[in-house]
Amino acid sequence: MQKSYHLMLATVILFALAMSISHLAFAQKVNLKDGPIPEKDWMVNPGEAALNESHADNKNWIEKWYGPDGNYENNNGFAASAPKDLIDEGTNGKLTQISLSTVEGLKLTQTVDIGWKGANGGARGWTVFEIDPADAHHMNRDGPADNMDMYAICVIDAPEDMKAVMSPAHDDHAQIWINGEKWYNNSAWTGAAQEVDFNIEVDLVKGANIVLYRCGESGGHAYMNLHFDDKTHDVADFYPDKSDDQASFFKEIDRVLDVEAAGKLTTTWADIKRTN
Repeated sequence: MQKSYHLMLATVILFALAMSISHLAFAQKVNLKDGPIPEKDWMVNPGEAALNESHADNKNWIEKWYGPDGNYENNNGFAASAPKDLIDEGTNGKLTQISLSTVEGLKLTQTVDIGWKGANGGARGWTVFEIDPADAHHMNRDGPADNMDMYAICVIDAPEDMKAVMSPAHDDHAQIWINGEKWYNNSAWTGAAQEVDFNIEVDLVKGANIVLYRCGESGGHAYMNLHFDDKTHDVADFYPDKSDDQASFFKEIDRVLDVEAAGKLTTTWADIKRTN
């Protein structure tokens, strides 16, 4: 009986150690904190060392997005386009990058389309599209292979106010806003479609969180991928989910947007910025 007890105890201890080691092996090292980025540093690259982590085995890469139904073309290279607000440019100020990352801005896409110059892609509507995270050229979207900017939106329905960790992979210049605030800016490509240089700690609020992801490309590979930590993907719902166009997307998120916290500081601030 004693031998049996000792064997059982040893088994439990070994299992606990194995689970602990497994957890450590897949834990994401957070190397960017203290966001969102202050306005004076919006175009400044991270000061921390790049992790150069392969996340190719991660199952949480986001594949479905909502955004313009075509890219901004002929951007003269990402260095030239990155400081410009191409959403402001294409909507005559009715929307901006900041306001587009809020509930009110997202709702406006139902009535406000984009009108870029013909050389930059022309008129764009809004739709749901799907990307292959393993494809290093998925930004092309049947358009030009080089010199373009792509915008993509997802909605995260969080069960409570919470910390989350987001992990982007991109080629080239990535910028990410959440709920009217900028959380990530990096002009350096990550090296591979599922290679991550920065795991960024971000704040999510209970209910709807609007994530706007922009990537500017010059030449060569063209990808923009994103996933969050396992816990966030376990407890939160991500949209688009089953929808495949604008109408079904808004039908899918209608309940989520309706319970968005009224008077949220970031939303209020973004609305003021948009109307001034």
